[in-house]
Amino acid sequence: MTRPAPIAVSIGEPAGIGPEIAVKAWQRLGARLPFFVIGDLTHLAGFGAHPVPIARPQDAAHAALSGLPVLSHPFAAPAVAGQPAPENAAGVIAAIARGVDLVMRGEASALTTLPIHKKALKDGAGFRFPGHTEYLAHLAGVETVVMMLACPALRVVPATIHIPLSEVPAALNAGLLTDTIRITDAALRRDFGIARPRIAIAGLNPHAGEGGTMGREEDDLITPVIAALRAEGLTLSGPHSADTMFHAGARAQYDAAIAMYHDQALIPIKTIDFAGGVNVTLGLPFIRTSPDHGTAFDIAGTGRADPTSFIAALEMAALMAQARGN
Repeated sequence: MTRPAPIAVSIGEPAGIGPEIAVKAWQRLGARLPFFVIGDLTHLAGFGAHPVPIARPQDAAHAALSGLPVLSHPFAAPAVAGQPAPENAAGVIAAIARGVDLVMRGEASALTTLPIHKKALKDGAGFRFPGHTEYLAHLAGVETVVMMLACPALRVVPATIHIPLSEVPAALNAGLLTDTIRITDAALRRDFGIARPRIAIAGLNPHAGEGGTMGREEDDLITPVIAALRAEGLTLSGPHSADTMFHAGARAQYDAAIAMYHDQALIPIKTIDFAGGVNVTLGLPFIRTSPDHGTAFDIAGTGRADPTSFIAALEMAALMAQARGN
């Protein structure tokens, strides 16, 4: 049986908790789930890492028996915990691009990204993308991607993401909602091995508009989109009142939920599994996962960083790669 390609991990902001949780993940996983970090060896020398330089991704599984496999990617400056260096911004960006190249060429089975600090990248290298996701879409040549937050008990997708709540009604439109549902359905089939995905759609307003008395978006926008996609063969329900969608009994009725805005999606998953949530980008030609947290400069270098979400992101990437292979 051919061993699957290892997972590529871009180091992210080296002044954050990325190096620490990468080391802790290797300490817990060893060679059971081979991955390698694209980063500067000197940035990964702490926390009992024993970084092992590798010349090519396929060496990661063997290297993981004795230390954290690192595909060397030198940065311009040392990493000082909690203090991002502008000189390292270009290295952070290039490590992400290198990871995409490796996974697109099949040398890695998936890309798991450690957190970046967008301001540091903008200040140090003129980074023009709102975040990781948009940059990955640019590198892949993809126009529309979707963010999923996932844990064993819930998969949820926000149709709109990092915009003010006051702008959500205007941002929601039939094209956006249709694309979000279609991309989610396709990913559930391809990446999660679900032959006929069941997708629940939330309403925007309290009580899903209550027949138009609390808002018209459900009747004028969401319901027509659901009807059109059902006619294409998708298995959809809703629009549902969001306050009754996320208890255990409701979650048993669907494989993924579509929410209308950021907090409507993230509050339930962070309540259900705060440490174990995974950010998955759907719609890319490759698998990308990441831990559902940021750089945590306030605890960087203290040894207190929790690798649970990063380990979950690696495990989910491996399962998704297996599903694609099947």
